[in-house]
Amino acid sequence: MNSWEEVINQEKQKDYYKNLKEQIDKKYETTIVFPAKENIFKAFSLTKLENLKVVILGQDPYHGFGQAQGLAFSTPANIKNPPSMQNILKEINEDLQKPSLCLNGDLTPWATQGVLLLNSVLTVEEAKAASHQNLGWEVFTDNIIKYISQNKKDIVFLLWGSPAIKKSSLIDKQNHHILTAVHPSPLSAYRGFFGCKHFSKTNDILKSLNKEPIIW
Repeated sequence: MNSWEEVINQEKQKDYYKNLKEQIDKKYETTIVFPAKENIFKAFSLTKLENLKVVILGQDPYHGFGQAQGLAFSTPANIKNPPSMQNILKEINEDLQKPSLCLNGDLTPWATQGVLLLNSVLTVEEAKAASHQNLGWEVFTDNIIKYISQNKKDIVFLLWGSPAIKKSSLIDKQNHHILTAVHPSPLSAYRGFFGCKHFSKTNDILKSLNKEPIIW
């Protein structure tokens, strides 16, 4: 398979996904759900499968109005950066000794350079964190991670926080590179996200593979 479209279409044929879609469609009709329906798969449309270099795994979308845009950790440029995003930008500044390309919090430039910004759950109800857990999204995103692991080589996975770190069991460590740290949220960032140097480490790995480094 050469495109995300083909990979995702294969998932859509499966029973778990049909059940998931039914539930999600109903939730969009009866509650306020983020991101906008057309942005659920935005991460895949911005980061082409053939360009994939890095995977950053988040948990579920931001649940505040106007924040989620279908890319893990990213928010639209016109709103205040949420605390996790502020901490990511702070670590980039410390690690690389220069400010991020994405000071406004919109990580689209990362996505177009080959960074897949994937949440393990792709939708959420307004003001209710983790409200769409265990509906089936985890099966979908686990299958995406397994697909990458089995069909690509030398992808750098950045796993932040224990739910993301657990996903390392899905990744072939012989063929890929895994960097782990605590989550960048204010609750944990001082316990090891600050100082993890994942941005320079990722670029060192990419350079060693003769790949273009990411402009963070």
